[in-house]
Amino acid sequence: MMKQLLTPDYIFESSWEVCNKVGGIYTVLSTRAKTLESAFPGRIFFIGPDVWLGKENPLFSEDDSLFAKWREHALKVNGLRLRIGRWNIPGKPYAILVDFTPFFAQKNDIYTQAWADFRVDSLHAYGDYDEASMFSYAAGKVVESYYRFCLKSTDKVVYQAHEWMTGLGALYVQKAVPAIATIFTTHATSIGRSIAGNNKPLYDYLFAYNGDQMAGELNMQSKHSIEKQTAHHVDCFTTVSEITNNECKELLDKAADVVLMNGFEDDFVPQGRKFTDARKKARKLMLEVANKLLGTDLGDDTLIVGTSGRYEFKNKGINVYVEALNRLTRDKNLKKQVLAFINVPGWVGEAREDLVERLKSKEKFTTPLPVPYITHWLHNMSHDQVLDMLKYLNMSNAPESQVKVIFVPCYLNGNDGILNRAYYDVVIGNDLSVYPSYYEPWGYTPLESVAFHVPTITTDLAGFGRWVDSVLGHSGELQDGVKVIHRTDYNYSEVADTIKDTITLFSGMNKKEIDAIRNKAAKISEKALWKHFIQYYYEAYDIALRKAAERQKKQK
Repeated sequence: MMKQLLTPDYIFESSWEVCNKVGGIYTVLSTRAKTLESAFPGRIFFIGPDVWLGKENPLFSEDDSLFAKWREHALKVNGLRLRIGRWNIPGKPYAILVDFTPFFAQKNDIYTQAWADFRVDSLHAYGDYDEASMFSYAAGKVVESYYRFCLKSTDKVVYQAHEWMTGLGALYVQKAVPAIATIFTTHATSIGRSIAGNNKPLYDYLFAYNGDQMAGELNMQSKHSIEKQTAHHVDCFTTVSEITNNECKELLDKAADVVLMNGFEDDFVPQGRKFTDARKKARKLMLEVANKLLGTDLGDDTLIVGTSGRYEFKNKGINVYVEALNRLTRDKNLKKQVLAFINVPGWVGEAREDLVERLKSKEKFTTPLPVPYITHWLHNMSHDQVLDMLKYLNMSNAPESQVKVIFVPCYLNGNDGILNRAYYDVVIGNDLSVYPSYYEPWGYTPLESVAFHVPTITTDLAGFGRWVDSVLGHSGELQDGVKVIHRTDYNYSEVADTIKDTITLFSGMNKKEIDAIRNKAAKISEKALWKHFIQYYYEAYDIALRKAAERQKKQK
């Protein structure tokens, strides 16, 4: 018989990315909110940093009437300056934005207490550590204040903190309000990401790395310390994939109690006729930008390939993608012209005026613009990794080359000056996407791609890739909708060849074969909807609530 899971009456979640779009965690929280809001209507609160002070935040709608008495109390008694409203996402959950700057004055006392209570080492702090920690502490104070002012001692409350940046607050809540059940989710270990980003082999030697020792070597002591101590002390420690759980075991000396895989909602994917129209528009736009930049006449039978994500040249596999495209230029079996996009935000300056002028013109151009492989000028044109590699490989988009590469180095927010479309309105136009990550705890970009019926190439070093293999029961092939390449610390060249061969194979397929693959891709994405993955959160709530109940018993 299955045990009855304990469920919370109230849920608080804190993250630097609440009402603040930075990266993948925003996608996790914002797509899951609707599912939780329908299960716990009006009882889930997201706490974020008020980093938009004095500016209009398009993601947040303030409402002065919400919890007005508590807000006054929190300011008067706890010194908390709060803005309360709704997060402008599906489900419209409550959002509390806290001004954490007043806590900088108490920073040393806060750190001293964290050392005394939990052995958190803040001595080596630098960079964003202080800012994140003061927000984290402020978020903990918000939960404590709300609990004492608005709730009953019989209410079951869960506080979930995301990433090392919110660890301090989770530990504070656990000590200050022992009745509240705490959950800590690491989306990537700070030390694992650092090892990978510093070009050290992560996977073959994972068993031999000592997290504390590596933190010293890579100057990561404070971030590693708060992450490790939070993982060990909270009621329930979680991460987002089995591959990251391996890191947690080795580098934090603590396995996750539950793996909370990242789902999504597909309400952003247009249906039926709208889908067809959106795809046509996206392809027309991408081909037009390419033809005006290159002075070519690429037609609708061009194979459009894309990659996107954060600018982590090695970790996201941008380097191996470019290498694969370089090898593709010499592949005699390639059956179509290939137009490959790199949609990765760099240190962008402004949209190219010469390209803007051409896009306004109805004329067909037969000569390329100077530097015919980038849509926006960068502040660091001579020191950019993508441009450096294109130059090194002599990939200049020569007229005779069957493979053309275009770097779009900006956020696709609908207002970039060239494409002027949101990311989802562009990605739908791809025929194939490539995300050959070396370090990727989950991997939303390939998941979003298959949701738009675009087959994708990823690796088994991405949490998503590994999950696909487990769903299929074998290593994903192109015919499955997701090609999952086996990747190690040392098989870069083999991965590049496999990407090249997969694109070539795809270029020779007929419409019927491609349609079957597109449908398979979409079916895989349906298995990752939040309605399937939310159960893991319920398990985490149960574990945390039971631990908190035990703690209460001991203290009585």
